[in-house]
Parts: sequence; C-alpha cells; structure tokens
Amino acid sequence: MFLWLSKALEWFVSPLAWSLLLAVAAALLRRRRRWAWSLAAGALAVLVAFSTEAVADAIQRAAERGARSTYRPEVVYDAVVVLGGIVDASASRASGEAELTDTADRIVRGFELIRSGHARTVVVSAGLVYPTPGDVPEADRLAARLARWGVPPAQIVPEASSRNTRENAIEVGRLAAARGWTSLLLVTSAAHVPRALGCFRAVGLAPDVLPVDYRAGDGRGRSWLPQAFALAKSTRAIHELAGRVAYRLAGYTR
Repeated sequence: MFLWLSKALEWFVSPLAWSLLLAVAAALLRRRRRWAWSLAAGALAVLVAFSTEAVADAIQRAAERGARSTYRPEVVYDAVVVLGGIVDASASRASGEAELTDTADRIVRGFELIRSGHARTVVVSAGLVYPTPGDVPEADRLAARLARWGVPPAQIVPEASSRNTRENAIEVGRLAAARGWTSLLLVTSAAHVPRALGCFRAVGLAPDVLPVDYRAGDGRGRSWLPQAFALAKSTRAIHELAGRVAYRLAGYTR
C-alpha cells in the first residue's frame, strides 16, 4: 500500500503540480478578479522560480548535503551494492537493451569497484515497479550489461524483487544473511544516500557508502532564464526530500 500511495502522491510534490493547481484555482475564482490575478501570478512565479538554475541547484545541494563517503579503499568488500533507478524501462522495452538514465554513475562505479578488486561481488538491486507483459527486471538487464563489460557472471548477483529503497534494504539483508556477507559497500546517488543508508540501518545492516552522481552545480555559467532541465532537477530533488519525510513517518529509516 505504501508503494502505490507514494507513487500516486509524487505528482503533487512537484512545482509543476503546484503551478497547475494555482492556475486551476485562478480559473475557478475568475469572478473575483483580485484573487484570480494573485493566484495566476503565483502559478507563474512558482513555475519560473523552480525552472531557474539557482533555485534548482540550491534544492539539489540541500538534498546532497547529507551524503558523506565512508568508502575505505584498503578494504575488499564482500559485496558492492548498486541501487536501481538506472534504466529507462519504457525505452528499454522499445530497444531491447538496457537504456541507461542520468543516474548511470551508479552502475559505472559498481563496475569499476568489482573490476579493480575492491569487492568480491556486485549486487544490482532493482525490480519492476510497474510490470507489464514481457518486461525484464532492471537488475537482470544491468547484470547482463556487467557481464558484457567483462565481469564474471559468478561475481554478479541480480536482486530483482525490490520495488523501492526499503525493499532494496530488506532483500539485500536477506542475501547478506544467506551468503554470510559482513562487509558491504552501498553505491547510490548523493541525494539518495541519506534515505538509502537510513533504510539499510533500519533492517540491521551497517554498510559503508559511496555517493556518486552529484548534480548540484558550482554556480559558474549559471543562467537565470527558466530552463526545462532546471525544473526537472528541482522536481527530482524535492521528491527526494519529500521521500525522506514519508519514509521517516512510516518508520522505514533510522
């Protein structure tokens, strides 16, 4: 229930939704001109503000602030755990290949760690959130990609049951218990680190963590004109911050 409710509410926790709701309210109150104009101006202001790089980077920076690497280069980990959200499911169905998203740093870093000998096993934890006939789980697609890159199949463990971060932690915990793993390295996007690490700790795991995929800019060359990519960045960062609150209220993070 939590999974479906959280996915349904995602739309409402976004600047585009806020702008549209304000615009609808302005239309409904068009006979009260002062209210209507104020709401319409608010809708435009929200859309413009969250579409600027300065605002998007500020929110992204807030989301990434809690990401701290505890990776120890001198350790050979039992498993490096790569969390999903890396494959575009629709594009992959169309092409038949694992079409990677802009979070591909996760799988690239996992590949580098296993090939350099810093981990004995790479776990790819990612199932199907909205399965349709003929779908291939993300974990299986990424496992096949790793094998093509030269990682021995015996060192790849696809975990294709989990549908969200809490389930990632639960399923990886089961694998760790079954295989006797005692040292884990969690690899995920910097903004996702606090929620992911909280979920793993809540199920009794204490992995080291390696944040990747930093997205907050340094401010140089910044445009103050509204940009579609900036709105997308704002939206993703707000979703992550809202997700932390939801997970905390549900008792999924520690």
